[in-house]
This record gives sequence, C-alpha cells and structure tokens, in this order.
Amino acid sequence: MSDQITKKSDIILSVGLDANQIPAAIKWSAIDTNVSNAEASAFLLSIWDPKEKNTMKIDLWTKDMSIEEMKQFFHQTLLTMADTFEKATGEHLISEDLRDYCYHFATKMEILPEE
Repeated sequence: MSDQITKKSDIILSVGLDANQIPAAIKWSAIDTNVSNAEASAFLLSIWDPKEKNTMKIDLWTKDMSIEEMKQFFHQTLLTMADTFEKATGEHLISEDLRDYCYHFATKMEILPEE
C-alpha cells in the first residue's frame, strides 16, 4: 500500500451461480458500514485502469430480476452517473443534458410515476 494510505476498507461482492453458471443470488457487504450479506439483484462495476486508459467492467444480474426492475435500475444508475460526473468534473451543463436524457429514457420505458 502507498505511504499516503492510512486505512483500508473492503467491499465484498458474492455471486451464487446455478448449475448453468447463471447468477442466481448476489450478496454484498461493506466493512465500514452496517451492510453485511445484503441481497442484491444486479450490479454494474466499472473500474478505470490508469495505465491502459481503459475501463474494465463487470455487469451481472440475477436470473429472477424482472425487466421492469432492470428498467428502473438503469434509469436510477444513469441519474446517479449524472450526479457523480458533475461532482467530479464541475461540468453542470452536460450533466443537465444527461439528466434530460434520463427523463427521455424513463418516458420511453414508461417508468415515470403517474401524475
């Protein structure tokens, strides 16, 4: 570990597979929180490789996750990405554009709440 690192924190993902190697259960824990073996239905993990200047990723979801849940998951993930991008870069206008797209996505997927 680097000399600048004063503490280590682990996030653990556990994927249970069925006989056909399809994800049947996902659990996760975060050592520094009260989350321990919490159930999940999907995760999208993107990791930036600074040497290769490339993104490595793992996208998994359980076989029981519904299409409606996946639509909600993607919508919420895209909104979170807009927030994170703005916080990390200060790029407010493009983040608003992404939020506008999220509204379009939700409209097309018919997942907006009834008014």
